[in-house]
Amino acid sequence: MRSTLKFAVPIVAAALALGACGTKGGDTSSAGASGGSQAACDLKIGMFGALTGPNANLGIYIQNGVNLALDDYNKKHPNCQVKLENYDSQGDPTQAPGLAKKAIDDKKVVGIVGPAFSGESKAADPLFNEAGLVTITPSATNPKLADNGWKTFFRALGNDATQGPAAAKYIKDTLKATKPFVMDDASEYGKGLADIVRQDLGSAVVGNDTIQQKQTDFSASVTKVKASGADALFYGGYSPEAAPLIKQLRDAGWKGTFVVADGVKDQSFIDNAKTAAEGTIITCPCVPADVAPEFAAAYKAKFGQDPNTYSGEGYDSATILLDGIAAGKTRATMVDFVKSYDKKGVTKQLKFDAKGESADIKVYAYKVENGKIVSVGEIK
Repeated sequence: MRSTLKFAVPIVAAALALGACGTKGGDTSSAGASGGSQAACDLKIGMFGALTGPNANLGIYIQNGVNLALDDYNKKHPNCQVKLENYDSQGDPTQAPGLAKKAIDDKKVVGIVGPAFSGESKAADPLFNEAGLVTITPSATNPKLADNGWKTFFRALGNDATQGPAAAKYIKDTLKATKPFVMDDASEYGKGLADIVRQDLGSAVVGNDTIQQKQTDFSASVTKVKASGADALFYGGYSPEAAPLIKQLRDAGWKGTFVVADGVKDQSFIDNAKTAAEGTIITCPCVPADVAPEFAAAYKAKFGQDPNTYSGEGYDSATILLDGIAAGKTRATMVDFVKSYDKKGVTKQLKFDAKGESADIKVYAYKVENGKIVSVGEIK
């Protein structure tokens, strides 16, 4: 391992110093850095999201952040190691319930980072709630997820009720677009976000359309966009469809600005869309690398690349659970620990409201320039 993770000392040392793995039942009175009962030390956290399939990159970026947090924790607790259990959903909601049951049945798993996508969260979170297994999603942004009364649900970033208005504001105030078109991919995430943008843009919207995931021919949509005279197109969905969509639009001569959200913030979008991706605006409630330079340096030392979409949020989500383990919390007591958590992370102040929503929310704009996704600042 190439990184010594020196950055973690000022960021999370105080949290980790709460204690080492506690004894079973949350009693930390006799626990030390290498102490605690074997039962309490032999614990796991889960990573739930797409690690293979068309949206795997988004899950892998999160997983990298989780692994970085685990490395840091396990260095400090060499005789009380925490392991990672991966639940590869491929971003498919139909697989989510079975994976959730698998995690629930493994009594060593005391918390889940994820689910990563909104659709799989909707399918899996009722089961996690019933079992009392805490989930902290670093990336699922559909606002309705927090409205189900799930006591185990926490979200380490802003939801689309924040991102949607920010995207609409950018379209109106920065791009000065007067004829926006809105499109979605009919997914829980994509449609939910696009509907918020539609509402905020109001009567200015000159056209709407819906495509399907795994669709490859967008000729009908291209015709609609061009016929509308749109000077901007907001697309709610993921990168596998966004890339051929904008490529076909550019090939047809459309000159407007393509605006997308966090589901497209991935290098694969640029790799597949090629030069058609240039100028695309991407909104995301995720922090740029320069917001947490020490974390970015440690991430690059370990993985050979800059942190990507939700890597920092994955690190922070895992750190909260690991701090709970350090404080002697088990599955049964982790919910209350997370509910009262209030510490500075690498992305923001980590604190939750009564519904499990992040109490510190920011949305950033990014732009594709010269084949790279670069930050253009926070959308105020």
